Amino acid sequence: MIWFIVGCIAPAFLISFVVTRIVKRYAETWGLVDQPAARKVHVTPTPLGGGIAIYFGFLIPILAAQVFAAAAIQGLVPSDWVPELLRTHFEGIQYRAPQFWTLMAGGTVLALMGLYDDQFGLSWKVRLVVQFLVAGMLVLTGTSATIFVSVPWFGMLVSVVWIVVLINSLNFLDNMDGLSAGIGLIASLMFASVMLNGTSEPRWLVGGALLVLSGSLAGFLVFNWPPASIFMGDAGSTFLGMMLASLTLLGTFYDSGVSQTHVILAPLCILAIPLYDFTSVMLIRLSQGRSPFQPDKSHFSHRLTGIGLSRTNAVLTVHFATLTTGLGALLLYHVDGWSGAMLVIALVLCTLVIVSILEMAAGRANNQEKSNPPAPSETN
Repeated sequence: MIWFIVGCIAPAFLISFVVTRIVKRYAETWGLVDQPAARKVHVTPTPLGGGIAIYFGFLIPILAAQVFAAAAIQGLVPSDWVPELLRTHFEGIQYRAPQFWTLMAGGTVLALMGLYDDQFGLSWKVRLVVQFLVAGMLVLTGTSATIFVSVPWFGMLVSVVWIVVLINSLNFLDNMDGLSAGIGLIASLMFASVMLNGTSEPRWLVGGALLVLSGSLAGFLVFNWPPASIFMGDAGSTFLGMMLASLTLLGTFYDSGVSQTHVILAPLCILAIPLYDFTSVMLIRLSQGRSPFQPDKSHFSHRLTGIGLSRTNAVLTVHFATLTTGLGALLLYHVDGWSGAMLVIALVLCTLVIVSILEMAAGRANNQEKSNPPAPSETN
């Protein structure tokens, strides 16, 4: 197992690391530079395009694995090069290949649209339409969940909404150095743990893809950690959101042989913080009569800096809140029945209440600062 994990993460990390350095060097030439603005926290022009590194850090290892599996099936690879445990799954890799390349096609569309938006700007309405079209295409080609409902259209509808919401949740979170990439890294590792340990037999394909995604994010995060020297941009955040959403739909969370139905809550626990931030920000903007996609500083991370946390500590706070709810998801596989699951749900809800309290404290602090501006300094 350890060699499988290293074999998935290490190549993705190295590719993403190298490509990020290349993008950093040429970002200004390509017009991929994020300028400071009132709604942004950085004060100097910063390269964009880190999403390119995340994209290739994911694509190249997946492509290499597909080629290797095909070569092994054709007898072009010596059998002793591959552990027997993995060799038996090569046929499955080939069988699922069309579905994964459909997934990559959708991710490519979103990454290219994100690059265009990063460089020239694009209406949120156009982006939302494209996101729904991509989500619909993925669901129609098999990336869908049944959620224990016998009516197929209901599961397909929920799957489309799930994909679009996660695309925008990770995009919304890309508002501070290291935030979205860090949460994506935590979530992908948590999901991979479930895929490899939470079912009667490991789901090598989906679990491996999630590990590759985590390695790609880690390679980029080296340069995106506060103070960031490059941002992932919309190309990276939308690609990341779509991949997390789609891989969770392709994965198996409930296995009647080793788990009970309450484990279907695992994705909601792992992604509780991104989903909470997305929902709360949307409600705040709508309550103020503004577009729900108009950028501002009403995110959880912004509010944490409003009560005195440094940007790095604010990001770490959000990361550890995500890690806490994610560990709750893993606990679901070790509790018996819905009575035990309710304790895990209570843990996640308590974490969200703490987040809400911190947000309200920040809101009050901001309001007091606006109503009581500092007195002008006197000079003699």
